[in-house]
Amino acid sequence: MLRERALSKVVATLGDKILRLQPVKQKKFPVPDLGRKYMLYAHVPFCERLCPYCSFNRFTHAEEQAIPYFENMREEMRMLARAGYDFHSLYIGGGTPTIMVDQLCETIDLAHELFSLEDVSTETNPNHLVPEILEPLTGRIQRLSVGVQSSNNNLLKAMDRYDKYGSAEEIFERIQHVAQYPFTFNVDMIFNFPAQTEDMLIGDLAFVIESGCSQTTFYPLMASPSVKAKLTETVGQVDYAREKHYYDIIWRSLTDAGFSFSSAWTFNRGTGDVMVDEYVVNAEEYPAIGSGGISYLGDTLYVNTFSLREYNAAIQAGMQALMGQVRLPKRGQMRYRFLMQLFGLRLDKKQFRADFGVSVDAGLPVEMAFMRANGAFATDNESELTLTPAGRYLMVVMMRQFFISVNTLRDQARAALPEENY
Repeated sequence: MLRERALSKVVATLGDKILRLQPVKQKKFPVPDLGRKYMLYAHVPFCERLCPYCSFNRFTHAEEQAIPYFENMREEMRMLARAGYDFHSLYIGGGTPTIMVDQLCETIDLAHELFSLEDVSTETNPNHLVPEILEPLTGRIQRLSVGVQSSNNNLLKAMDRYDKYGSAEEIFERIQHVAQYPFTFNVDMIFNFPAQTEDMLIGDLAFVIESGCSQTTFYPLMASPSVKAKLTETVGQVDYAREKHYYDIIWRSLTDAGFSFSSAWTFNRGTGDVMVDEYVVNAEEYPAIGSGGISYLGDTLYVNTFSLREYNAAIQAGMQALMGQVRLPKRGQMRYRFLMQLFGLRLDKKQFRADFGVSVDAGLPVEMAFMRANGAFATDNESELTLTPAGRYLMVVMMRQFFISVNTLRDQARAALPEENY
């Protein structure tokens, strides 16, 4: 446990040091590199009701705001197409992307017209697992991801999700119904809630295994500074002491039930599609459209304004709605590659050397020494690195802390919202 705490502290310190939002002068994304494969992220920030400890950019849904917003997102897609961008994959996150399914479908249809899309993934909420939303999405998406978080009704009530999305029993029935649709269906769960017992976790695993979903993601509870107080108030004091024990229960139970690893915390049933929620694992670079989106292009993270009004005004003026940036030094870029590829279970050493001009050992000697000392690598040859069970958990720790740092970056952007909060 001591090494995990030390690792968490190091990653958190590095994240806080590097992910400091700076002003951005340019009004558009840089031009694309010829031959590079890009993914497109689109952010839909509207929800019927807001979860009090969500760090993503989100607003209570109002049709008079949502319709022009979707229209402007589609215009931003056209803007990227005119700039020469093409995309093999589209990931739509939120918020609740399915809040207006007709607008969502129109947006997906335009993306198919403009770009060489091979797959589309979108998020949703349990109350949207109904035919009037699922039917229009059939044939338009390849993957649907629903946030369930827990199968324990007491925990759902503590998270203010029971009244919003229904009981665990109701959600289970809806998930079973989705199995008839021809797309990969992912169920998001969270583990290591303070009030969660081992029996509750085992119940969550049974819920997922018996539901018929084709994929599941078990996220560790992530307590960024801005939401820690709310988490403590609603679900209790966050404690990482038992996280590894719970993680071991998860991966052993799921692999025994026929699931296989897609990333350190995503599991596929059988040999289906392996798209994951962490699209950054499969996409080295990605522009993000919409208010609150975060892009990674070249050596820079770009953050879009969290203001709906500023976003709409920028797009109508023919500009991207960039409000800040973080430029990564070369070592930061190498660490990002190291984290993302190993979280995705394999680091390509030859690609690393070709892209950075040094071996991973020469570029990241401390990181490599730490991982080797802790028995992290199952394969460590001239071509690749793969992970042992111990290595997978170390990646869970690092990715958890990385996402907490990204949430802190979002907090910096949110602090720049105008007083009217739109």
